Amino acid sequence: MLVGIVGKPNTGKSTFFSAATLITVPIENRPFTTIKPNRGVGYLRAPCVCGELGVKDEPANSACVDGVRLIPVELIDCAGLVPDSWKGRGLGNYFLDEIRKADALIHIVDAAGATDEEGRPCRPGTRDPVEDVKFLEREIAMWLVQIFQKDWRKISQRVEMARESLVDLMSEKLSGLAIRDTHITEAVAKAELDSSRPTRWSDDDLVRFAFQLQRVAKPMIIAANKIDLPHAEGNIARLRERGDVVYPCCAEAELVLRRAAERRLIDYRPGDSNFTIPESTALTEEQERALNVIRDRILMRWGTTGVQEAINASFFRLLQLVTAYPVENAEKFSDHDGRVLPDVYLVPYGTNAKQFAYMIHSDLGSGFLYAVDARSKRRLGEDYVLKDGDVIKIVSAKGRR
Repeated sequence: MLVGIVGKPNTGKSTFFSAATLITVPIENRPFTTIKPNRGVGYLRAPCVCGELGVKDEPANSACVDGVRLIPVELIDCAGLVPDSWKGRGLGNYFLDEIRKADALIHIVDAAGATDEEGRPCRPGTRDPVEDVKFLEREIAMWLVQIFQKDWRKISQRVEMARESLVDLMSEKLSGLAIRDTHITEAVAKAELDSSRPTRWSDDDLVRFAFQLQRVAKPMIIAANKIDLPHAEGNIARLRERGDVVYPCCAEAELVLRRAAERRLIDYRPGDSNFTIPESTALTEEQERALNVIRDRILMRWGTTGVQEAINASFFRLLQLVTAYPVENAEKFSDHDGRVLPDVYLVPYGTNAKQFAYMIHSDLGSGFLYAVDARSKRRLGEDYVLKDGDVIKIVSAKGRR
């Protein structure tokens, strides 16, 4: 699963990306700092089952810090959008080439309204962030319409004359955009259109379908950035009134905290509500002042910087992933090398035991016999649906895990 970090230029996208991944990228107070997309690894924060099970784990594909699992995920920082990017204006082609690969989006919005529609700095409160959200939704929808229209006449005629499935034809056409047939079916239903009579769809119908498809195939949350500036709090309330999923954040503060923790100046984990300064650390007056400002204006006021919450929400809330721990020894919760809870998998909600076996290894899936709940030692059939935090042993005719 890939999550894209999107928005108009100069809203803090690259700062957010750097704070999430600790990858150094160009960050400047001007539009189009990001020209080519940056890819990196961030981390989801989830409670580890080690404490509940009373074991000392030995993570391999992730990390466990004080009972918190940090699970690697892939993020991409896309080039900024400006009005009419779908027509190729600005760096729209860069953006749209990368967004096609994303399964969900984090829209970085300037909550302070301190950048105009082109991404140029302006006085805080000047720009309406609600318009920025509407603008990005329209850009993606119109980009989809542009793709539909290239073969729409041919596709619609095949549906009505050859009795082929519109969902199948559109799914084939959009397969490179991480859009599945279930997305298309849901979008048609939400747009209240007749999939058996696409020749009767008007241009407005096609646009309405594109808006619905964007919402289900590229679900989006809003990271309302720059909460340290005036007007941010009121604008966040307005965004929420619209019904958007909004996470207040200050990417710049998170980046400072992550960099300080990396240098061992402070003890801090992404998503923490505070930080501590080790007694052995000697901070300069400037460093101490900066950290105190972050504590007072961000952490004490908002609880966290919001960056980790936005990342977690994009994978757990939008993509509806759950965690599952495969083990070979259900008594010791270990793998064949004796490592305790070495791996955690992110799997879509609704994944069953046999599908999970295939995710681990194709041989385990093809030879699947049954699974075992390592907590209760209860035998589970192939149709058992995994719950978040399950610890599962797979018993297979071709091997065990």
